[in-house]
Amino acid sequence: MRKILRGLPALLAGLLLLPALATAQAPAKDDVLRATLPNGLRVVIVPDRLAPVVTTEINYLVGSNEAPAGFPGTAHALEHMMFRGSPGLSKDQLSAIAAAMGGGFNADTTQTVTQYFFTVPAADLDVALHIESLRMRGLDAAPAQWAKERGAIEQEVSRDLSSPQYVFYSQLLATMFKGTPYAHDALGTRPSFDKTSAAMLRQFHQTWYVPNNAILVIAGDVDPATALARVRTLFGDIPSRPLPARPAVDLQPVSAQTLKLPTDLPVGLVAVSYRMPGMTARDYAASLILSDVLGSQRGSLYALVPQGKALFAGFQYAAFPGAGLGFAVGAFPKGGDAQALLADINSTLAATLKHGVPADLVAAAKRNAIARLEFQKNSISGLANAWSSALAFEGLDSPDAIKGAIEAVTVADVDRVARAALDPQHAITAILTPQSSGKPIAGKGFGGAESFGGAPEGAVKLPVWAERALARLEVPTSTVRPTVTTLANGIRLIVQPESVSDTVQVYGAIRSNADLQTPPGQEGVGSVLGGLFEYGTQTLDRLAYLKALDDISASVNAGTSFSLAVPAAHFARGMALLADDELHPALPPQAFAVVQMQTARALAGELESPGYLYGRAITKALVPANDPTLREATPQGVMKLTLADVKAYHAAVYRPDMTTIVVIGKVTPAEAERVVTQAFGNWKAQGPKPVVELAPIPLNASSQAVVPDTTSLQDSVALVQNLGLNLKSPDRYALNLGNQVLGGGFYASRLYRDLREKSGLVYTVGTAFDWGLTRSRYSVSYGCDPDKVSQARALVVRDLRQMQEQPVTPTELTRAKALLIRSIPLGESSTGSIAGRLLYYAQVGLPLDEPTRAAKRYLALTAPEVQAAFKAWVRPGHLATVVKGPAPK
Repeated sequence: MRKILRGLPALLAGLLLLPALATAQAPAKDDVLRATLPNGLRVVIVPDRLAPVVTTEINYLVGSNEAPAGFPGTAHALEHMMFRGSPGLSKDQLSAIAAAMGGGFNADTTQTVTQYFFTVPAADLDVALHIESLRMRGLDAAPAQWAKERGAIEQEVSRDLSSPQYVFYSQLLATMFKGTPYAHDALGTRPSFDKTSAAMLRQFHQTWYVPNNAILVIAGDVDPATALARVRTLFGDIPSRPLPARPAVDLQPVSAQTLKLPTDLPVGLVAVSYRMPGMTARDYAASLILSDVLGSQRGSLYALVPQGKALFAGFQYAAFPGAGLGFAVGAFPKGGDAQALLADINSTLAATLKHGVPADLVAAAKRNAIARLEFQKNSISGLANAWSSALAFEGLDSPDAIKGAIEAVTVADVDRVARAALDPQHAITAILTPQSSGKPIAGKGFGGAESFGGAPEGAVKLPVWAERALARLEVPTSTVRPTVTTLANGIRLIVQPESVSDTVQVYGAIRSNADLQTPPGQEGVGSVLGGLFEYGTQTLDRLAYLKALDDISASVNAGTSFSLAVPAAHFARGMALLADDELHPALPPQAFAVVQMQTARALAGELESPGYLYGRAITKALVPANDPTLREATPQGVMKLTLADVKAYHAAVYRPDMTTIVVIGKVTPAEAERVVTQAFGNWKAQGPKPVVELAPIPLNASSQAVVPDTTSLQDSVALVQNLGLNLKSPDRYALNLGNQVLGGGFYASRLYRDLREKSGLVYTVGTAFDWGLTRSRYSVSYGCDPDKVSQARALVVRDLRQMQEQPVTPTELTRAKALLIRSIPLGESSTGSIAGRLLYYAQVGLPLDEPTRAAKRYLALTAPEVQAAFKAWVRPGHLATVVKGPAPK
């Protein structure tokens, strides 16, 4: 539950150039190469040696703002059609190539920019550039292709409109930016897509997808001069075209009003929204700092949480180039007093306007904002995205260009922006009230036809330039070579030095299982403990602890999974603060009473929320009665907990001999061991190691259940079953390989092709093997209209049976091997993913070089071995079907 509360801001915040005729500039001291081709294409190449991986991100300076009147989703529809082929590159070729490169590609559309990105092994950079040059040159967009894609994109619309948070966001845009292009987002509407023609999409492409309206960013393990030469060859002869005038953003005054909406969240939300400066405004940097100050856990808004007045409180800011949107948000329990929380938020903001923002919080926000610029270097794709954002959205020369503006921000600047923006006379208030779900019920089948024909596609002949590059398939060379040490108290320490930034990140985990380790009658004690970590330590109270983190621009999360992100210069201090919170939390009685009440109130809503009931229905379909995973915390049980219960749980579960710590960044193994030993070395375990693995369970039978969700327009469907093998079984490699044929590789998978591309039944479909040491499961998930559930399910079952009855084709086998093997270096393209892999392998007892070992196994597998594994372990006739959404038709 604490995780849900901490994630609330992201639910809302996530909703959010004239080229010079010049030759390439010499690389600056940051080794970044910038150039503008004669046709106007701007190119930026950013070396990063973290892994043999490269990201290409092409930014077209066009989005929903430029969509024709009455067709708000045109840019979004074109984004979809860019994956259905271009002259010289068919849809099937594109999907096969993308899968063979590791499957790291996608796109997104915003109001002002549409982005296409590939993350691929560095050796495949030329292939990615070939694809983007062909897609810039032209678009197939045949009427039949658009007719198929229209069905899938309309499923995406239904999915988003099934989210009350999205509905709130869309209404907020319409109200806040009425009369401007920002009044609608890029999604589009079903009626407008029904009227959209393939010819309209081709015209939109011809008008806006031109080199003088694009910025190409390349980041990763690349030689800038060589890469630029290939860009010149592949893109240089694409002609530029005059661009139409862009729609003006003529902002009108905002009148105060209140929106009232239902939500499927387990808690209610109050949001007070304001129009703020945009990315290109003079006060953009001051707006960023104001948002951080208002959202600080040391600030007066967040103080509503420890005062027991809110389950969560904070401030978020999202900006378009021409305008921004800021909102104070607070969470209240189901049945709670939304008006009281609204009054508290408004009075808190009024006090800030009256007395001014605290100078120390402004200084801390500036330090933290500058530190985040350094952390951007820890991901190759994140680095490409940071450069794209700076150039295409913010109108800057580089991500670091904002640094000077941030450093120049004064307290007076922040106060001035606050007084101008946070005017209650121009605020839009939204109250989202949680709605109960009906109880799960047994299903009796779902609407739609259940008879299908068809077979997997045949081999695809690739273009020469792709065939030659992708013909090689070999075990990739890993750049990850960690040093492993076991400390005297049993902590396993794994250190991976990296020099791409002046930062250090720490990821740790304590092997534990609340279902097995929570004493009888104390369900929820772990959640209460999790909420108390933010109340300081035995030596530093809550505010003093947060200030200590702000002083070194560090962030810490404590719990059975814990982490630290800190500038390298402050690694030792950051590690000491992490250990202090993890090992010596204050657990003050007054805070316990507040967190206990908040947890109980939040649980009351969670237990009736569609999402929770959906997950519980899936679990019930798979496990026997009285299984430990069915233990359930209740508000009444949580209110019976004592502070002594919480302390005892902490003492029993938090043990060094069950702990692994991964340190990655600008640090040597010797320094990391010294610092970790100093911080965690005195931690001692008491008693024998606990049992944390669940007992094996019988295989499940086929069943059906429906979880009503009155706020949803679309059904979410899970087809699940237990498996009779575990993480250490050799057959898991064959199943993983076959799963790529069935459900992996984006356009290349059988299910994606059958459920989306051919039939338009779904927007996305996902498959997964969830491997455990004692229990494993297989799942297929998708979202679709209620009357299409059965159609989609029938296709899933048919395709699963085909995996058992016929060997996969040689083309499919090679494609699946390429996807899995070429995706291995992609998993080393950020420090977070490297550390996450190492931590996982250590926790489950796999060798740390498991990716290399797996690649060798995948290369050796045959189609009959894949078929045999699916026949032995997967049971298409015993899938449990769980549906969340409107009542089935």
